[in-house]
Amino acid sequence: MTSLPETIDTLLINCRAGTMAKEALSPIEKAAIAVAKGKIAWIGRQKDLPEKILDRSLKTIDCQNRWILPGFVDCHTHLVFGGSRSNEFEMRLNGATYEEISNQGGGIISTVTATRKASREALYNAAEKRVTHFLHHGITCLEIKSGYGLDLETELKMLDVIARLNNNSPVHIEATFLGAHSLPPEFKDDADRYIDHIIHDMLPAVKQQGIATAVDVFCEKIAFSLEQTQKVFIAARKLGLNIKLHAEQLSDTSAAAMAAQLGALSCDHLEYLSVPSAQKMAENQTVAVLLPGAFYYLKETQKPHVKLFRDLNIPMAVATDLNPGSSPVHSMTLVLNMACLLFDMTCQEALLGATINGARALGLDNEKGSLETGKHADLVIWDIDRPGDLCYLAGWSPVDLVMTHGNIVLDHLTH
Repeated sequence: MTSLPETIDTLLINCRAGTMAKEALSPIEKAAIAVAKGKIAWIGRQKDLPEKILDRSLKTIDCQNRWILPGFVDCHTHLVFGGSRSNEFEMRLNGATYEEISNQGGGIISTVTATRKASREALYNAAEKRVTHFLHHGITCLEIKSGYGLDLETELKMLDVIARLNNNSPVHIEATFLGAHSLPPEFKDDADRYIDHIIHDMLPAVKQQGIATAVDVFCEKIAFSLEQTQKVFIAARKLGLNIKLHAEQLSDTSAAAMAAQLGALSCDHLEYLSVPSAQKMAENQTVAVLLPGAFYYLKETQKPHVKLFRDLNIPMAVATDLNPGSSPVHSMTLVLNMACLLFDMTCQEALLGATINGARALGLDNEKGSLETGKHADLVIWDIDRPGDLCYLAGWSPVDLVMTHGNIVLDHLTH
């Protein structure tokens, strides 16, 4: 680094840094990190710390040899919703499948009904508790999808709530429009007409509202076809919105190949992804977002092809997929554990998936997801012996300090 800010806001010393740079844990022992104006101004071995940084530091924190990692990036959630579906959990335990519950009016539609009835304030209050919980467990950036309205009024209401959460929380939140999540009752047996409604009415209104940065579609036999999904994506791209995809969760639709060719940031789930579709994802640098919580809760048996992703150098992200039906999972460390045990990922792969590759899946990897000079100072100090502990001790989140954009927002270390 050739120049340093006039003032260093916070200097973190006596730490071990898991930087997540260069596609690996890339640890720095006996490290120091200087933060200025919300960004990492310097990182390296403490013995190499420039003297002028010490002179310019307003606050110095002794990390007591603790590990610092980038804040977790949860790149796939449905965190804003009304109601509960714990009854469906019991139904599945008694043998009902996801599709059977959906066909009986349950599943996504039951949450749609509750979300339509809920006020903005009720949705916000419930979601704010979930965001705060995530922050206390090391998540500093997350994505939240709409998709439990399936009408213009409720979809915009959800996006308003997401914007308010982003404005009021130290967590950075990206909003995704998922109007094509399921077929609403008003359009029963007429999916093409609903897709036309999304394209001609909903997407322009979402764009004008200015909150959502991406558009997602659930392409599956219980949702929307390949052709319908493609139409939505083409319309979204014309409006300048990013695209993401729910696909290949229950069957191979070839939607991942199509989405990758249209420049999708990510394709998510992917248990039934074909080799040709994976090759298209590799060619277009599309991130594979793996969601072990849904795999676990739905008692699936078809695993995503992690070895294929490795062989093709497809970045793998992991996320909670927090939602009321198929993944009521509120812990990224639990997801890390499941990614390792259920999907055969290594600890390093899982940790990369929850940091830099999660940021890639949101198009934020130039700003977040790793500890590198110039990136946002979103970091967590952990009371652990080694980074792999976050994968090994399922659901345990021993957070000592959380910093987002250079501000300390949670501190158990110095108080």
